[in-house]
Amino acid sequence: MGNGINQQEQAMNLESLERVYTNYSSVYDQTFGKAFDESRESAVKGLNIAPDQHVLEVGVGTGMALPLYPAHCRITGIDLSEGMLKKAEERITKHSLEHVTLQRMDAGDMSFPDDTFDLVMAAYVVTAVPDYRKVVSEMIRVCRPGGRIVMLNHFSNGNKFIAAVEKMISPICQRIGFRTDLSLDHVLDGTTLQVTKQEKMDPFQYWYLVECVNAKNGYSHS
Repeated sequence: MGNGINQQEQAMNLESLERVYTNYSSVYDQTFGKAFDESRESAVKGLNIAPDQHVLEVGVGTGMALPLYPAHCRITGIDLSEGMLKKAEERITKHSLEHVTLQRMDAGDMSFPDDTFDLVMAAYVVTAVPDYRKVVSEMIRVCRPGGRIVMLNHFSNGNKFIAAVEKMISPICQRIGFRTDLSLDHVLDGTTLQVTKQEKMDPFQYWYLVECVNAKNGYSHS
């Protein structure tokens, strides 16, 4: 019975999240999206994607990052919000992004086979989902051994004052689909991810670009 309740709560959380982002999709680019143009561009350009690699963008949203990817790779973008995906489709058409495909999908329950992607990119996603553990686990599953998983996200700060403020506003942020009290250590705990790069990003140096190698199935990163 307990598992059934959890599944029901999870479904309700996902439905609520989808509704929030669909309602927000018409103004997303002009508000939240614009504020993160610089960090988004820096993150994608720093990926150094090799020709023919298959990249998954989790939480593709309105597709603001899609024109930034090189045309020599394949991009698959997923999102839970139909409103966001509609905007992303319009962007694909506008920029003739023939190397990009989109699917409506729950990031915590992907339909892709294991080891499908060479690189998984999740920008502003991990702290905006009901169950980050499921999402991270799925990213690891669909990324090949030795592949890269990159997160552009806010993670809670070790500064006690900032941590106290984040804890205070976290319930408010969660109501709009975002949490502030999640640390990188919590995200990585118990996973096969090994951090190879970590840097602060604008705006306000409040965000982090974290690049990891997927060291699963005995893969050894030296």
